[in-house]
Amino acid sequence: MNAATTGDPTTAQVVAAYLSAAGIDEVFAYPGDPIIEFMDAARANGTQVVLARREGTAAFMAEAAGMVTGRPGACLSTLGPGSTALVNGVAAAYLDRVPMLAISGQIETSREQFFTHQVVDHKLLFSPVTKWAGRIEASAVGTTMRKAIRLACASRPGSVHLTCAGDVFKQRATDSDVRIPPLRPSAAAPSIFGGSADEVLSHLRSSRSPVVLAGIGAVRSEAGDELRTLAETGGLPVVVSPMAKGVMPEDHPLFAGVLDMACNDVLWDLLAGADTVVAVGFDAVELIKPWTVKTPVVHIDDVENSDQIYFAGHELVGDVRGLLRWLAESWPGESRWSERDVTRHRTRLRDAYYAGRERGRLNPTDVVDVVREVAPRDTRVTCDVGSHKLLVGQGWTTHEPRGVLMTNGLSSMGFGVPAAVSSQIVEPDRPAIALVGDGGFAMTATELRLAAARGQNLAVVVFADGSLNRIELKQMAQSLPSTATRIEGMDLVGLAAAMDCDGIRVSTASELEKAMDGVGHLSRPLVVQADIDPSQYESQF
Repeated sequence: MNAATTGDPTTAQVVAAYLSAAGIDEVFAYPGDPIIEFMDAARANGTQVVLARREGTAAFMAEAAGMVTGRPGACLSTLGPGSTALVNGVAAAYLDRVPMLAISGQIETSREQFFTHQVVDHKLLFSPVTKWAGRIEASAVGTTMRKAIRLACASRPGSVHLTCAGDVFKQRATDSDVRIPPLRPSAAAPSIFGGSADEVLSHLRSSRSPVVLAGIGAVRSEAGDELRTLAETGGLPVVVSPMAKGVMPEDHPLFAGVLDMACNDVLWDLLAGADTVVAVGFDAVELIKPWTVKTPVVHIDDVENSDQIYFAGHELVGDVRGLLRWLAESWPGESRWSERDVTRHRTRLRDAYYAGRERGRLNPTDVVDVVREVAPRDTRVTCDVGSHKLLVGQGWTTHEPRGVLMTNGLSSMGFGVPAAVSSQIVEPDRPAIALVGDGGFAMTATELRLAAARGQNLAVVVFADGSLNRIELKQMAQSLPSTATRIEGMDLVGLAAAMDCDGIRVSTASELEKAMDGVGHLSRPLVVQADIDPSQYESQF
């Protein structure tokens, strides 16, 4: 869009044009006076403006869209309480390393410096939880949008927040050229820290039991094929971080489990017993427990090991796919692990996963197993936060990257339902199931009305135990009473009907299997209230 040839567009029109040019097809919003012009400009430009039921879930929807597509998810709020309600989802994208553009309207510039009603300083509010908190002006809108998009996508990706006053959205833009900067790096020679390439290979040659630990950087780099080739070439078991589930197919014989989910001790024992950890795109933001193992680490990522959560004597920094190809082609020597060794570890992991099951009850692991068995292979699962998340993170078999969406950087409750809705907006033909606790469901259940209005065929399975179990277990461990951790019983079937969804209540595995029959071909959203026995959580955690 060039002002010289088309006439000066408004600032709102330029911002809308940038979203479209960046491949952002949806903006998740809750309206208000200062953003009316922008919403209409987005609509006129062919961008879906999706009305969430509150600003907080709009931000989670934008985060999920960014997870699915790899492009920035976009959310929009009004001033004051609209902007403050965005913070949780914006912070989640920041810590989950998901590209996001969050835009908030503001009072007109003539009153902003002295008026107080609904006026919040957005730069102070969002700077701690974004890569940048900027401001859109008519004289610099194109440059500002290029910086915002480029910064949101740059490694490590994250959220950017932009403020625009209502009168500025209406103003004619004098910086209106729409040009999208390069968002993906080209292959380049890697930087090697801590020795030469030959020294890295020499270290690996001397390793007898190396283990790969793959993280969200491997997903971001789309390095799944190269990771699998390296694992097969070297006979290397692969552990993944929770948000990297699927980067190594979990039915592969060398898949070794998910770090910092259920059965955590089994995974840390594997890393502690290895003589080298090859960390591929691993991001310490996902660690729930401190890194305590002393195993030497080789760090492979597109960013340097600046966190220093672990010490890496060798760092290979650059194109992750190219580095993995080079390692596979240069692999020094024979396979390191036998299939029997990995099978023995996987058996120990499986036994730990099912520990504490109660016969004749609906256990949390039963819910995961039944839903996985009946759901189509390509079903995308979204997960909320709580005890159930740790079991889903370990037990749900994922076959490809981005097959499970969860927040494990900020780890915020309330993500699962809006993420499932967003997933089916972005990819309408892909089955989606939200696996959530009753606490997280209570926070966001009203988004099901949006799902029903759009005719989505998603399912929400609620692990109903009447408890905020993660915290209640910690109270129990300190011999404290359950204070503010019990949730009153809810009629989720009735709630589903009020949202124009189907609902069913189950208390056995066979009832759950029947309820989920045909889950990939639902005619409208389905809510399943799974009344679980939570005692397995006590054994697990």
